[in-house]
Amino acid sequence: MTDMRGTGRANRAFTGIATFLRADYCDDIERLAADVAVFGVPLDEGSPFMPGARLAPRSIREHSLRFSPAGFYDIQREQRFLADEVATGRIQDVGDVDILPTNLPQTLENISEMTRRLRRQGVIPAAIGGDHSISYPLIRGLEEPVHVIQFDAHLDFAPVVNDMHYTNGQPFRHIAALPQVKSLTQVGIRSLRVRPEEAADARAQGSRIVTMNALRRLTAEAVAEMLPAGEKCYVSIDIDALDMALVPGCVSAEPDGMQYAQLRDMLCVLAARMEIVGCDIVEVNPLLDVRTGVTSYLAAHTLVEFIGHIFRRLRR
Repeated sequence: MTDMRGTGRANRAFTGIATFLRADYCDDIERLAADVAVFGVPLDEGSPFMPGARLAPRSIREHSLRFSPAGFYDIQREQRFLADEVATGRIQDVGDVDILPTNLPQTLENISEMTRRLRRQGVIPAAIGGDHSISYPLIRGLEEPVHVIQFDAHLDFAPVVNDMHYTNGQPFRHIAALPQVKSLTQVGIRSLRVRPEEAADARAQGSRIVTMNALRRLTAEAVAEMLPAGEKCYVSIDIDALDMALVPGCVSAEPDGMQYAQLRDMLCVLAARMEIVGCDIVEVNPLLDVRTGVTSYLAAHTLVEFIGHIFRRLRR
């Protein structure tokens, strides 16, 4: 198979440098000329139960190579996406945020600074985690009013105990308190480990909680219509929003979750309805994945498809 970007080199999933979708690598954000910048946040210090999510950015990038840099054809929609966005540099990979082991405050600031710098240049940040604690510094780096929608099995609204401020169990407690966050919508919540105090606190801070049972009665359009059309939106995707049968490489997977089509349809409608100003996908743990790396592939698939629909809106 010839490289669709015209280099004449073979374009196979197991060859070449593993940037996301084989996009150009930019190591100088000040010179970045792109619409979407993909970057890794290889941090799992916020996962008290089991480490390994730090390895996901590399694994997800590798599985993104299974898609052509000339885009993908959705046979069900009979539409082509990302036909030239990689070749023309509209999607670029800017590497990984600097993670400083044992220096969590500076690491979190490095994450915020990545978002801040990209948005100041009008670029949409697409972050690959890492555990879900990264969403707080990512959104903290935004300097514009934004609606946040979270797809997750858990509320991630735990109180701060034992001086543990920044675990993957509490980022949305911090996010809901940020002045730039206009609203928080939490979709797919179902875990039996959610505490009643968490739900009460989330609702008290104005969070809109859509449980899995409620979601089954709603269309993708109905979920998207909870947010005001055309306004700026940040999307956070915890891979455990999907049913645990689909995500063996996720330490916090839960039963009774979404099927991929449910998540995809909501992302597609959001991309068309809202101005997406950032996104993340988190909680993939390659150490737990089965031999095929199916969870990393599913995360890559989700991000590729979502970015494709973001560009469809940008082209309008």
